[in-house]
Amino acid sequence: MREVSASRIRKAVKMLAIECNLNLGEDMLTALHAAHAREESPNGKMVLEKLIENAELARAERMPICQDTGLAVAFVEIGQEVHVQGDIGAAINEGTRQGYKEGYLRKSAADPITRVNTGDNTPVIIYYDLVPGDKMRISFMAKGGGAENMSILKMLKPSEGLAGIKRTVVEAVSQAGANPCPPVVVGVGIGGTFEFAALNAKKSLLRKLGTENPDSELAALEGELLDEINNLGIGPQGYGGLITALAVHIIRHSGHIASLAVAVNIQCHANRHQTVEI
Repeated sequence: MREVSASRIRKAVKMLAIECNLNLGEDMLTALHAAHAREESPNGKMVLEKLIENAELARAERMPICQDTGLAVAFVEIGQEVHVQGDIGAAINEGTRQGYKEGYLRKSAADPITRVNTGDNTPVIIYYDLVPGDKMRISFMAKGGGAENMSILKMLKPSEGLAGIKRTVVEAVSQAGANPCPPVVVGVGIGGTFEFAALNAKKSLLRKLGTENPDSELAALEGELLDEINNLGIGPQGYGGLITALAVHIIRHSGHIASLAVAVNIQCHANRHQTVEI
């Protein structure tokens, strides 16, 4: 049994909270450069130039990519051979608290009824998975409100099938328009239960852009959906153009014979997440 201290987890989460808000991933920067090369709309091309410049300045000047530094979401994979010395949930929350304070990041967590801000961007939304091995992986996502608000979940009739799935995803992006700050990354969860489809949609956003879905059928579907979404003409920041989305990522799971859950979790151009292995 391998021992991991809660203090080590706290330090790792603190680093993740700061760095994911200051450093846009190389996969996203590569995708933005490729989008700029493809974009034909002058306005769209100009917007992409500014997004790239903004990301580079944020990294160089150690400043947040966006003023909305997101609600903290943590995906934690814990190896079966790992024993945590201390309270893992408390460590993740304290790491987030320290990261948002020391990184001068906006605190966006508020009570849903009173709307009183918690003041430190906690409590963190934490998902745990028990996996084989003696390692722990923590993926930290700073989820912006504008994109999150455009996300949907529908319980389709099974008879609606693949056509219904495609329609649901494309309509979600179409109805969102410029609100989620495109170009977006579209996370999709298909199947499972009501809540599990939504979780898979969000989890799919952790996949690096440019990596192919290991499920060949889903890889083909992702390509079809990306083409349909980009044919909407919304374009970067809604100014029109070829690039409304940079990628579509799908996770599917078996569901009840009487159900067809489809969740769409949209992520903005500031697709902020980082992972550390302990």
